[in-house]
This record gives sequence, structure tokens and C-alpha cells, in this order.
Amino acid sequence: MPTQAKQSWMLAAIMLCGQALAAETPPAKSAFSWPNGAKAAVSLAYDDAVPSQLDTAIPQLNAAGLKGSFYLPLSAETIQTRLADWRAAAAQGHELGNHSLFHQCAKSLPNRDWVSPDRDLDRIPAARLVDEIRLGNAFLQAIDGNTQRTFTAPCTDQLAAGTPYLPMLTQDFVAMKTTVGGVVADMQRLNIHAVPVIAPSDVTGAQLIAWVKAAGEKGTMVNFTFHGIGGDHLQISAAAHAELLQFLAVHKDEYWTDTFLNLMLHVKAQQHQKP
Repeated sequence: MPTQAKQSWMLAAIMLCGQALAAETPPAKSAFSWPNGAKAAVSLAYDDAVPSQLDTAIPQLNAAGLKGSFYLPLSAETIQTRLADWRAAAAQGHELGNHSLFHQCAKSLPNRDWVSPDRDLDRIPAARLVDEIRLGNAFLQAIDGNTQRTFTAPCTDQLAAGTPYLPMLTQDFVAMKTTVGGVVADMQRLNIHAVPVIAPSDVTGAQLIAWVKAAGEKGTMVNFTFHGIGGDHLQISAAAHAELLQFLAVHKDEYWTDTFLNLMLHVKAQQHQKP
């Protein structure tokens, strides 16, 4: 075969092979996505089971058509005195999360004078704490009937008597919130058992909305962990909370707001997609 004809034949063969491979090769995995084209996700969570959550936060959430996640330390007073209200919240679609039995925190850390000696995490063996947290899951199932659960570490402390206890719990929870941080930087790289949270206190509705918009710019998520709403400790005003909820209700197509459990189930599924 003449050289020029041979080269033409080889070029044609290479092009045909390339077309065949392109047809057989599956498309590359798309970037992380939220349901229904939302550009970001928002978790509205509430720690410590304080009365203002039942009296103010939940009615405001219901009025806005939004779902929140409530992390209950099961020794909290409202668990004993207002258990029917927590059951009603779960029936309305709000998540009841595990926040341990006794909300133990490390007394040795700064500004921990409020920690009582019997609830000092520096003195509680990790194995005992893990047993208590697992018992908390059983208690919560008795309240809401659910078996899937998420966890927020009290005070975001990660050591019990000097031993890391969170790695012992990864099989017990779909996801865990364990650190204070900002808007999530990268959903594919997010460790769902070490999710960062923003814990707002004494902030305006505009400041809260700014965090949501920042998540929208990144295409990721913002995890709010509130405490008191218009009362109790580490509070934000009821007006600021309502302003945030109104924004999310109006922009529900842009920002997917749901329970932390539902959000993390989606994240887990997205992260486990194969290219």
C-alpha cells in the first residue's frame, strides 16, 4: 500500500475507534447537585430542648412550611414536662436528634465554669459515654418511632476522659455535627460524621440570610445550630428567626431546607455515586 494511502487509512481507523470509544464510555460524573435544581441546602437545627423552641421556633417553622431538627439531651426538663409536645413535633415532620443523655462537656476548657463535676466530660470514660448515647437512640425511638438518627456533639467536645469517642459512633448515626465552622466548602469532600455548624447568637435576620446566600454562591450548604429563640440561652430574637424563615419560604426553589437527616441522606447518596 502506498505510504500516503496507508497514512489516510490509519487516520480513518483511529477516528472510527475514537468514535466507538466515545459511544461506549459513560458520561463523566456530574458535579454535586441538590434536588429540583436548588443551588444550596439549609439545615435549621436547635440544641438543648429549651422551652422557647417549643413555644416559638416550632410554631414559626410550621407557619413557614419548613422542617427543623431538634437535638434533645434526654435529661432536659422539657422531656419530662412536655413530652407530648415533642411527640407532636415529630409527627409534624420535624427531626428529633440525639444530643446525649446528660449533655456532658469538658470542664477544663475556657468558660466552662457552668459544667458540674458530675457532668464533666474530662472524667467520663469514652465507653460509658458511648453506651449512654446509644441508649439515647432507644429513648428517641420510643418517642418518635424512627430508627435513623443524627447526632450533635454537646459543646462540640470530642474527647471523653482524653479518648476520642466520636469514631466509636459512626455506625450508629447517619451523620454527626461535631465542629463549629462556616459554610461547607465542598460537598464531595464533606465528612458526614464531622459536619461543621454555625451557632448564631445575638445576630440579625440579615446576618442569617447572608450565610444562606454564601452557601448559594458555593453550591453547598449551611448548618445552623440555634439554641434559644426569643428567650433562654444563646438566643437570637424571634423576629430575626422569623425573618430567616420567611426568606427561605419565599426562596424555597433556590434553597432546599429540610431536616438534617434528609439532607445528609441525600449527601451520602451523592457522595457514593460511581463515576
